[in-house]
Amino acid sequence: MKGPREEILYLPCIYRNTGIEKPDYLATVDVDPRSPHYCQVIHRLPMPNLKDELHHSGWNACSSCFGDATKRRNHLILPSLISSRIYVVDVGTDMRAPRIHKIVEPVELFWKGNVANPHTSHCLGSGEIVISCLGDPSGNGKGGFILLDGETFEVKGNWEKGEKVPSMGYDFWYQPRHNVLMSTEWGTPKVFAGGFDPADLEKGHYGRHINVWDWNSHTYIQSIDLGKNSVPLEIRFLHNPDASEGFVGCALSGAVHRFYKTEKGDWAAEKVIEVPSKKVKGWLLPDMPGLITDILISLDDRFLYFSNWLHGDIRQYDITNTRKPKLVGQVFLGGSITKGGPVTVVEDQELQCQPEPFVIKGKKVPGGPQMIQLSLDGKRLYVTSSLYSGWDKQFYPDLIKEGSVMLQIDVDTERGGLKVNKNFLVDFGKEPDGPVLAHEIRYPGGDSTSDIWV
Repeated sequence: MKGPREEILYLPCIYRNTGIEKPDYLATVDVDPRSPHYCQVIHRLPMPNLKDELHHSGWNACSSCFGDATKRRNHLILPSLISSRIYVVDVGTDMRAPRIHKIVEPVELFWKGNVANPHTSHCLGSGEIVISCLGDPSGNGKGGFILLDGETFEVKGNWEKGEKVPSMGYDFWYQPRHNVLMSTEWGTPKVFAGGFDPADLEKGHYGRHINVWDWNSHTYIQSIDLGKNSVPLEIRFLHNPDASEGFVGCALSGAVHRFYKTEKGDWAAEKVIEVPSKKVKGWLLPDMPGLITDILISLDDRFLYFSNWLHGDIRQYDITNTRKPKLVGQVFLGGSITKGGPVTVVEDQELQCQPEPFVIKGKKVPGGPQMIQLSLDGKRLYVTSSLYSGWDKQFYPDLIKEGSVMLQIDVDTERGGLKVNKNFLVDFGKEPDGPVLAHEIRYPGGDSTSDIWV
C-alpha cells in the first residue's frame, strides 16, 4: 500500500462485435497528473488476429514469488475469451511500449487440457501460471484450469486432477494457508457468446455455485449453491493470507455472499448484501437486476467495492465487520435507468427518482460502470464501462457506436465516500481505428486484484 503512485495502466481494448474489422489491442494509458500526456493512450499493441475478445489479464510472477530475486513481474498474460488464444506480453523491456513475447495457440489448450475459453490467470508461488477456463473445445461448459510454465510459457496440461470437474467455470482465488482454491461459474460459452437470452436461464445454462478445490491435491471437493440463476462472477478472499473468508458478487441475483471456513473445516456462504431489482417498463424483462459484475477488496481489507452495470452505480462498503457490510459510498455513472432514456422505473426500493445521465467534460457517458481497479493506497478507483462485447451490443448499443470510457473516482479512505474526478476522462470513442471497448485495468507493479500472498 506504500508503493509508488500508479503512472501508467494497461487495458485490453476489444473490437469484436463492434463492426470494425480490426484486431483487439493492449492500450497503455498515462495516468500521471504531472505528465503532458495525462489521460491519453500513449501506446497500442495490436494482436495479430481478429475477434479474439481479450478480456482479463494477469502476471507471470506475483508477491508470492518475491522471495526469489530472479523473479520479475515483466510479462502480462492476456487470455482471449472467445478465440482461446493466450498472448504473453513483454512489459519489462519497455514498460511504456509493451511487445508480444509469445502466443499460445488455442490448439495447445484443446489438445493438452481439453479446455477452452480461458478467463482468469494467477501466478503461483512455484513460478507457474494457472488460468481458469469456461468450457471445452466444443463450447460446452467446463470449469477446468490450464497450467503454463512460468519461464517458457508452454502449456503443461491441466492444473486439476481427478475425474470430477464442475460443469462451469469463470473466476478463481486461492488461499494456500487454508489449502483451498475457490472458483465461480458464469455460463455455457456457446450460449452466452451470442448474447443473453432469458430462456437460457431456465435451461440451466448459467451458474449458481462456488466450487471448492483442495489446493494440495488439486481435486474438486465441494460445491456451495448460491441459488438458481445467481451467476456468481468475481470472487475475492481477504488479502490477509491467514483469513479464511472472502466475498463473491452474483450478477443476476444482485447479492454479495460472504464465504467462510466452518468449524468442521468445510466451506459455507451467507448473503450479506442484496441489491434489489427494479420494476421497469421498456426493457428486456419486467425486473432489472443491478448486475453486479466486478468486485474488489482494498489491500487493507477495510473496504469492499462493486459495480452495478445495469443500475449504473458503484458502491463502497465498510467491511470491518465482514458479516455486516455497511454502505459508506455510492456514485452513479450512467446505467440503464437514467432519466430521459427508454426505460421507466415503476417501482424502486432504493431510489426516490431515476438518476440523471452522467456527463463529464461535456460527454454523456454511454453504458454503465463495469471493471474497477483500486490504487495501492486505496485513494483512487478506476472504472471502465464495457462488460463483454456480445452483451455490450445487446444492452448498450450506444457503447458500440461511441466506445467505452475510463473514469477515476476519488475515495475517502477515512470515513468512506466516493466522488468522481471531473478532470479525468479517457474516451475510447476517439481511438485511431474507431470506437473500441476497453475492459480490465492493470498496473505494472501489481494491484489489489492480482496479488495473492502465501
